[in-house]
Amino acid sequence: MTDSSPRASGQCHCGAIRYSMPTAVEHHALCHCSDCRRHSGAPMVGWALVGQDVIEVSGTAKVYASSGHGRRHFCGDCGTGLFYTNDAIFPGQIDVQVATLDDPDLIPAQVQIQTAERIGWMEKLGTLPAFERYPPFE
Repeated sequence: MTDSSPRASGQCHCGAIRYSMPTAVEHHALCHCSDCRRHSGAPMVGWALVGQDVIEVSGTAKVYASSGHGRRHFCGDCGTGLFYTNDAIFPGQIDVQVATLDDPDLIPAQVQIQTAERIGWMEKLGTLPAFERYPPFE
C-alpha cells in the first residue's frame, strides 16, 4: 500500500465484505445515470475513486459485467453494491460506493455527474418537508 492518508472503512449490509480505503480520493462524484440508479435502486449513487493498490478488501464480491468494460462488484449474500471497475475508463482504479462507508461524511461529495439523466424531482429535494426520523403518517 503506497498511500499514507487517513483511512475510512466500510462494508456490505450483512458484513460479509469489509473494506478500508484512503480518505484522499481522486474524486467523489454523485452519479445520476440510469445504470447506477437501476443497479442500486436509489435516485443517485456516490462514487469515490481510488487506486486498486490502496484499497484493502476482506471477503469476495461477485462481479457483474454491466457493460462492455464496466464491472459492478456486490455482495453475493445480501446484494449490496460496493465497487465499480472499468479498465477502459480508469485502469488500475476502483470506484467505491460511498454510502457503504461506516462514516460517509469522511469523504465529502465534490461534483454531480450524468445530470442529463437525473430524475426531475431530485432537483427539488431542498423544498420537501424533512423529518429526522420516520414521521407518523395519518
